[in-house]
Amino acid sequence: MRAILALEDGTWFAGRSFTGEGEAGGEVIFNTGMTGYQEVLTDPSYIGQMVCMTYPLIGNYGVNPEDVESDRVQAEAMIVKECCKQPSNWRATQSLPDYLRDAGVIGLEGIDTRALTRHIRIHGAKRGIISTRNVPVQELIEQARSLPSMEGANLVQNVEVPGPYVWDGRRPRFVTLDQGNYAWPGPGHRVVVFDFGIKWSILRILQKKGLDLLVVPASFTTDQVMALRPDAVFLGNGPGDPASLTDIVQTVAELTDKLPMAGICLGQQIMGLALGGTTYKLKFGHHGLNHPVKELSTGRVEISSQNHGFCVDFGSSDFYHPTHVNLNDNTLEGFRHKTKPLMAVQHHPEAGPGPHDCRSFFDRFVTMLDETLGKKH
Repeated sequence: MRAILALEDGTWFAGRSFTGEGEAGGEVIFNTGMTGYQEVLTDPSYIGQMVCMTYPLIGNYGVNPEDVESDRVQAEAMIVKECCKQPSNWRATQSLPDYLRDAGVIGLEGIDTRALTRHIRIHGAKRGIISTRNVPVQELIEQARSLPSMEGANLVQNVEVPGPYVWDGRRPRFVTLDQGNYAWPGPGHRVVVFDFGIKWSILRILQKKGLDLLVVPASFTTDQVMALRPDAVFLGNGPGDPASLTDIVQTVAELTDKLPMAGICLGQQIMGLALGGTTYKLKFGHHGLNHPVKELSTGRVEISSQNHGFCVDFGSSDFYHPTHVNLNDNTLEGFRHKTKPLMAVQHHPEAGPGPHDCRSFFDRFVTMLDETLGKKH
């Protein structure tokens, strides 16, 4: 079925829908991963975005119910050069077209994804519309121009969970607090995890590290967190512009004086804002599984998984140690506070489906807790 991708700057591409009739809009970005399309689709950080995969063939190993990062497809659309309709993999339970069709998400193929990627690299991420409707292209271009900008967008509210939950190893299990209190069941450090749209891989790894987790909604206040009697706080990833999350930033600012804390991706951005830094939007973002990151203390270069459109800038502040930088554009990829037990990274050390070069971040978090609080067994 013929489909058009129209961008706000007047550029457009003609292709085919491999999911039937439909229409979608959002910020068009590209992801350089050769694999991991199911993790990309279900990552809540991609809300509001239509993802162009730069690898030319996507879908050859199908999808399965285990390799998901949330309970549904989160991206607004998927754009590929060619979609494989007949996957071949022993773990596959469904094809990519059927998976997207069941989720009500449009898939576009048959366009020159190299040309689209080059256009975004030169001109920046653009708002766009994908449509199978038989209407003039100019109408779709105008429709793209009317979409809200990613800058200033509070998208965390779109993924906020209804209440606290524990991770049962495969899925969230919601719990009821007793007048704001929680009976921590495990022997490990008690960690309150903020869910801004957190990837389930992060929870899997934190749990495997022996930490006792309680995941809370993004709107939890300082008093609500402290009533839980945690040992530490963890800030997960999520979508949208961190500068729009003023209430969350204020809560985190208060908690940085009370508890050890770590963050990933949006978590780093929120912590950076809470500590007095600023954030800015990247031209076309970092999205993929092959971004080189340098660990400054050792000089070791790690290949990282990334998905962010904003970065932290601390200016001339000297209260922090930069721990990692991006070797493609020298942006800040990690920091640690000089005097407080606070640490964060911009990339994704949990990296579903990979690579796993950066997973030592979780070990460093546990070590920081052991040094600050004493070891628990």
